[in-house]
Amino acid sequence: MTAVDKTFEKQAFAALEKVIDPEIRVDLVSLGLIYGVTCDASGLCTVTMTLTMMGCPLTDVLNQAISEALMTLVPVQKVKINLVWDPIWTIDKMSREARVQLGMW
Repeated sequence: MTAVDKTFEKQAFAALEKVIDPEIRVDLVSLGLIYGVTCDASGLCTVTMTLTMMGCPLTDVLNQAISEALMTLVPVQKVKINLVWDPIWTIDKMSREARVQLGMW
């Protein structure tokens, strides 16, 4: 990964820290749902992520919030969500701060 890629990834994760799961009230990054973010030369930003459960009723809401957050970054022109189930999400992926916030310490 180049320095430019690392810089973009850092900016993308910072933007995604502002996307809050409306049910859990913790940001997606702290929940450990975002596995990676890349942006190609055409401005296509791909987010590889998972959800806390299959069939999550908030999938569309979260996708919209993710797109809105990332579209504020240069050079993002379009956002693609790559939803994966492997590796499976567990509470072990949550940050310490998220666990404390949810009383799981």
